[in-house]
Amino acid sequence: MNSVNRRSVLLAGLGAAGAGALAACSGSSGAADRTTALVKPSDPAVTAAEKKRTSTGKVHRPTLTAAPAMLELGGGVMAKSWAFDGRAPGKELRVSAGDTVAAELSNQLPNKTATSIHWHGLALRNDMDGVPPATQTAVRAGSTFTYRFIADTPGTYFFHPHVGVQLDRGLYAPLIVEDPKEPLSYDDEWVVVLDDWVDGVTGTPDEVFAELRRGMGGMDMGGHDTGGHDMSGMGGMTMSGDKGGASAAPSSSDSESGDGMSMKFMLMGADSDLLGGDAGDVKYPYHLINGRVPAAPDVYTGKPGRRVRLRIINAGGDTAYRVALGGHRMTITHTDGFPVEHQRTDALLIGMGERYDVLVTLADGVFPLVALAEGKNATGLALVRTGSGRAPKATVRPRELDGTVVTASKLRAADDVRLSPRKADRVHRVDLTGGMTKYNWAINGKAFDMSDPTAAPLVVEEGQRVRLDFVNRTDMWHPMHLHGHTYQLGGSGPRKDTAIVLPKKKLSVVFDADNPGQWMLHCHNAYHGEAGMMALVAYRA
Repeated sequence: MNSVNRRSVLLAGLGAAGAGALAACSGSSGAADRTTALVKPSDPAVTAAEKKRTSTGKVHRPTLTAAPAMLELGGGVMAKSWAFDGRAPGKELRVSAGDTVAAELSNQLPNKTATSIHWHGLALRNDMDGVPPATQTAVRAGSTFTYRFIADTPGTYFFHPHVGVQLDRGLYAPLIVEDPKEPLSYDDEWVVVLDDWVDGVTGTPDEVFAELRRGMGGMDMGGHDTGGHDMSGMGGMTMSGDKGGASAAPSSSDSESGDGMSMKFMLMGADSDLLGGDAGDVKYPYHLINGRVPAAPDVYTGKPGRRVRLRIINAGGDTAYRVALGGHRMTITHTDGFPVEHQRTDALLIGMGERYDVLVTLADGVFPLVALAEGKNATGLALVRTGSGRAPKATVRPRELDGTVVTASKLRAADDVRLSPRKADRVHRVDLTGGMTKYNWAINGKAFDMSDPTAAPLVVEEGQRVRLDFVNRTDMWHPMHLHGHTYQLGGSGPRKDTAIVLPKKKLSVVFDADNPGQWMLHCHNAYHGEAGMMALVAYRA
């Protein structure tokens, strides 16, 4: 996003993704036409819902300055990016359930670049959701905007922009909503933020998107493994260089094809059984944990025998991570902020936008916390130090990564948050469509038009039990994120706001329509969403 024109294009693309998705999603009498009156973000119903939230009366007033920053990622690696207050991840925002957040966003981004903040996972008031132009006007460069809302649901969340592909820069930070009646027993916490990093190292997210957007039609891959990408109808382009790994910056030989078309960022050969095949589109030079490269990892220092809660957040743009702590087993307690029946595991799989809380009892020594970039032959690394010992190599692969791996489908909601059995009042079919050939990711075959976000929404009514049937017709997995609500996977699965839908599979989720407004539903792959895989879930007025 380096010009006004570019920003307009990105906003239009974002919009295109959402509306079409919604129209496509209606499987039973849910689609709207121009005669359908919808609840607007500024309507009294939104204010009324906010008044029902329990408030402590305490107000947090952070100032979040979005501006260019030169980030030190460790080991001498510098990245020219954008960040909140000069650091990535940004400073953690921690509140108690019922507290009010009054966060002032100061936009100091260059080249007249507009931005926003989306409070990912929170069921907050609609006009504070941070999605231009659906719920607000984008915050212009040089301007400020104050987001004010009650954060009434405990859990692990984060915040990031919702304009173009700004998510894949450094503009993100953890948001922790503490439970004043916390039922878990533990001695300490460690917030762990995972990210795939390209910005200011090999290019910018806008350059990545521009390359991907051309699609792969008309290219000859020269015998390279396509990693499950749809390669039909390709001819005339040669790919040189090894595309299998993502641990180093591309050389000049793999940045330019024979006909001069750049293939600097597209990743080939990314394959994962856990993800059903194709694992991702983008070649990232680094995978970070808490903003650090594996050669200079973040270190948590503790004591043997102490029980620590890890709050793990995937803030990445195109990468799922398989996470394990060497020498330990983890007990999963929450996903996307909501408790689950506790489950022991060696490792877990976390897609973009997902969060998992786990408990570990620390052993004595130095241990690697590894985030394996699933299917991409690269890792992020942090260390846990409780005693003497030599730190493992940056390339360490603990055996736990090859042990039991828990995915969301294997979890059950805790009794106190499981939705009561009830027949769905409204069902929307959400076909996930598109592919790499034309890079035409969409919902129900139609890209969302952000310039007309309410053109064809998926309509719900307050008080309804709503079922979304995600049907993935593509050859790639998609982490589907619903704003403003938490849905349940199936009849007794975990409560989540972001869930992985595997290729050629169906996933049904249910939620109660209890938060009026207009809400985005989209793939949390930054580039899929921007290309068009978005929709609008809107309440009938």
